[in-house]
This record gives sequence, structure tokens and C-alpha cells, in this order.
Amino acid sequence: MWIFSWKGPSGFSASSTAEEVTQGIDGTGLTAIVTGASSGLGVETTRVLTLRGVHVIMAVRNTDAGKNVKEQILKEIPNAKIDVMELDLSSMGSVRKFASDYNASGLPLNLLINNAGVMATPFMLSQDNIELQFATNHLGHFLLTNLLLETMKKTARESNKEGRIINLSSDGHRLAYSEGIRFDKINDESGYYSMYAYGQSKLANILHANELARRLKEEGVEITANSVHPGAIVTNLLRHHSFLNVLANTLGKYLLKNVPQGAATQCYVALHPQVKGISGEYFMDSNKAKASSHAQDAELAKKLWDFSLSMTNQN
Repeated sequence: MWIFSWKGPSGFSASSTAEEVTQGIDGTGLTAIVTGASSGLGVETTRVLTLRGVHVIMAVRNTDAGKNVKEQILKEIPNAKIDVMELDLSSMGSVRKFASDYNASGLPLNLLINNAGVMATPFMLSQDNIELQFATNHLGHFLLTNLLLETMKKTARESNKEGRIINLSSDGHRLAYSEGIRFDKINDESGYYSMYAYGQSKLANILHANELARRLKEEGVEITANSVHPGAIVTNLLRHHSFLNVLANTLGKYLLKNVPQGAATQCYVALHPQVKGISGEYFMDSNKAKASSHAQDAELAKKLWDFSLSMTNQN
């Protein structure tokens, strides 16, 4: 394993796994939603959270795949608390239905892990006619978070436990278009470049978490919002790029993180007491890290917030 193993202030490194960074933590009594929980990092995040006693709601596009994962986890952890609910983040109608059903269920919500995503797809439009990566990776999670926020606030008040929102971003946010977010060209096919569009959506994940953190602090609510980079890992995100996919799978075991290592940072930020009260930060390798200058631009974050409200018809 060639993964760089220098340990940061947290005591963890790039080679630490999700189980290792949550060792000894009791999450009994906590309820979490994990989007994209039926593949890759979402599966491992779900498994480790349930291992620590958290009740996990798997928010998945394919409920059959979600139920298969649930069965696999229950074989390993018979007392795991897991539910599966349908959620297609590329459809605002699906997001609204999921949030409405969840809020009506009476379940509490301590942790929201916005994990799902698509990467470097050919130019496509979502069901709402918005460029697919921006629609799925950012707008779907933005709308979902807003619609679940009152339930999270209520849970934080009644349980006296800090709520935590985690956006899965990527260091790919540094590869966004030069202006950061192309507000007036979101659906411009002529200027579309799949990796830049991916970078734009991942930049949006950080800006969303930062502006949300600012608003929650201003409101005095005991909920934090942070973004994380899982590291370079082998998942099925590169399926639209066959050469890169083959290369990643061939060299990955030497150069890239495996899935248990990739899921570590979001599990750390979700559960570890070291992260209590920390909000509006960007994490990688289970330590605080520095995001790009665009990602630290508070004005850009506010502009994106207002733009996202209008795009999701929340004005």
C-alpha cells in the first residue's frame, strides 16, 4: 500500500479506515440519512454507522439494490437498524416526495450525509431540464437539506445533541470552470466539458456547506455543516470514461484509497467528538484541509445560495 500515512492533528491519516476513525464511538440513539447508500462509499458509510449503533435510512434511487445492501449488512450486524427509502436526486419531485414522507414519519434526524453523486457524465439534462451533474450533485442535495432542516432543528433541540450535515465534495472542485460557477451557462452544451462541470458541482457542494454553516451559526442552531474530500478512490464513478476506469482499477490498489479508507473522512466528520462545534470547514484524510480560493469565497457562496433557491423554486 503506497497511500501516504502521515497523521494529522486528529491522529488519523489517508490510510485510516472508516472503522478505525470511529473506533469506540457509540452512536446509539442517533438517526442518519445517507444518500447514494447502495454503492461505493455509501455502502461502507452505512455499514460503519450501523456498526456504531446509528439508525441509518438509506436514500437510494434503486430500492432493490438498497434492500440487497441492507440484507448484506444485517448478515454481518444482525442488530443493525436500517431502512430503505427511494430518492432520485436528479428529480426535484422525487426529492420533495422523499422529504415529505420522511418528515411525516416522525423519525428524528441527527445526521444528513449528502454522499450520492455522478461524475464526468456526457452532457445530459435532468428530469427538470438542468445539466445532470449540477442537478444531481448540488441542487438535489441543496433542496433535500432545506426540506429536512426543520426536522433536524427539532431533533437537535429535543435530543440536546448536535446535528451534523456532511456534503461529499472532492478535490476535483479545483478543476471547476475558471469563473467557479457558470450561473448564466449551467445548461450551455456548447461550452460543456465533463470534468469542469463535475468540478463546478463539487465546488458548489463546498459553497453550499459554508453558507449553510454561516446561516446556522447566525441562527444559533446546534447543527454543523461541513464538506469532505474522500480521497482518490476506485468506485464506479468513472464508468463514463472507459480508459480511466481501466487505469484506475489496474493501478488503484497501489496508488488509490480503497472504499473503507475513502469512507473514513465522512464517518469521522459525522461521528467523532473531535469535530464537535466545527462548522463551515473542508476535510480530507480525517483532518481539516484548505479548499480552493473559489471555495472560500463567501460572496460566491451567497450568490450560489440565492441562485439555488430560484432553481429549486423555493423563493
